[in-house]
Amino acid sequence: MARPADLELASVTKRYGETTAVDSIDLKIKAGTYCCLLGPSGCGKSSTLRMIAGHESVSDGDIVLGPEVVNGLPPAKRGTAMMFQSYALFPHLSARDNVAFPLRMKGVNKVDRSIRATDALKMVDMERYQARLPSQLSGGQQQRVALARALVTDPQILLLDEPLSALDPFLKIRVRAELKRFQRELGISFIHVTHSQEEAMALADLIIIMNAGRIEQAGDPRSIFNAPATEFVARFIGGHNVIPAGDRKISVRSDRLHVSAGGQGTPATVREVEYQGTAVFVSLVTEAGLEMMAIVPERTFYARPFEAGDAVHVHWDEADIHELAA
Repeated sequence: MARPADLELASVTKRYGETTAVDSIDLKIKAGTYCCLLGPSGCGKSSTLRMIAGHESVSDGDIVLGPEVVNGLPPAKRGTAMMFQSYALFPHLSARDNVAFPLRMKGVNKVDRSIRATDALKMVDMERYQARLPSQLSGGQQQRVALARALVTDPQILLLDEPLSALDPFLKIRVRAELKRFQRELGISFIHVTHSQEEAMALADLIIIMNAGRIEQAGDPRSIFNAPATEFVARFIGGHNVIPAGDRKISVRSDRLHVSAGGQGTPATVREVEYQGTAVFVSLVTEAGLEMMAIVPERTFYARPFEAGDAVHVHWDEADIHELAA
């Protein structure tokens, strides 16, 4: 088994002609971390992942894996393995031969690569399907084969490019749990690119939020959700109301917003009411035109329900205010 290794990106930049996709980012990921690179399309997260993998060259800066600068190394020599969004399985090869393929490229003999491929399939509970072609497997099964193929080379770090995007919602939740379990059992770092806040929150020990080629904030899921550093993070992560307050900007979590028919607070009008089972989402607009969202527990809401068009007052506790950076 490969020894887990720390990863460091030191002033890493990626340019495509005149366009800067990744702008001098610094990042340290300790060995054994589940890290999610999170952000909107075009923020630089996939370019960052591909530079770590060696599928894109670094324009400036260094990528350091363990004690070694790996900028000049080809993907197969880096100690990383990549699992692609499309799975990229060979349609004419069986599951076992797909998993064995990277070992074949490394010159491993046929007997050894067959044994190691079977072991990798066993790890992801796909051993009984090893003779099947990709077309004979479901999407979730194909993904497990792709995961086994990435892990068969014994990488120090596994890189995952939007690995859950093609799965249905129920399967996504199941595979999320499996990925977290595999990461814990293997003890290596997983670096996972996603645009899904929910996915990152569920999986990551460390979330890196990227915007326009830079890192906006890095931290564990709870600290990022409770203490977004900037307006961009508060809006992107969701669940926050960004409110101008004099010469400063603040955020208040949607579940900490109080809505009442009368009394103190900011006058507002109910725009929409959306039932979500355990809670009700109430979208509001103030007299100044500021749009807000309140998440109200189901029992609380139906004790005194509101309808679209109702005049209400919105308020929040001082303790629930979070200051945002300018």
